[in-house]
Amino acid sequence: MPDNDNDSKGPNAVTTTTPPVTLDAERDALLAVLASARSALTKSVRGLSDEQLGERPTVSALCLGGLIKHVASMEETWLRFVVDGPSAMTYALPEGVTWADIASGTARQFPQWMIDHQNDFQMLPGDTLAGILERYEQVAARSAEIVAAVPDLSVTHPLPAAPWHEPGAVRSARGVLMHVIAETSQHAGHADILRETLDGQKST
Repeated sequence: MPDNDNDSKGPNAVTTTTPPVTLDAERDALLAVLASARSALTKSVRGLSDEQLGERPTVSALCLGGLIKHVASMEETWLRFVVDGPSAMTYALPEGVTWADIASGTARQFPQWMIDHQNDFQMLPGDTLAGILERYEQVAARSAEIVAAVPDLSVTHPLPAAPWHEPGAVRSARGVLMHVIAETSQHAGHADILRETLDGQKST
């Protein structure tokens, strides 16, 4: 659904296409909260250059462009999980590599999904503000379509096996949306700190 935040109509706003069906009150509310969190995040990059998006103004390795890339990728993956279940997330390790190797940093080879995850936090050659925001818009539009189409927000899928998931844990479509909202909001706070450190401007 469209972002209802009155301040989200700026050049960096992330908008979505209204689904072709009428949403029930819960779905409408969840999507509205998610749209507001997205808007808070994208406001942090208003008026910045592509170069500034890659700067790391704090002691962390975070940059504003990378944060938006990460959140877009995270949302895309979790909403794909709503449709496809655990096959949407693969945490397979190369042959002979264990989680202990990964944790200690001694793995002889790191899986591609882990490399992609790290790259999401960086501004890579060819990344631009326009391109990052365009992709985020596409992800948001697809999320709205999935939320509108899923038969029941209570339907669950098992979470894929990974050290950070409890064995046998499941997550519903509703739980996915709440997780995405929480993570987007958390990173919007990170982005606000980065922007203020970068040039003294606040995104809120």
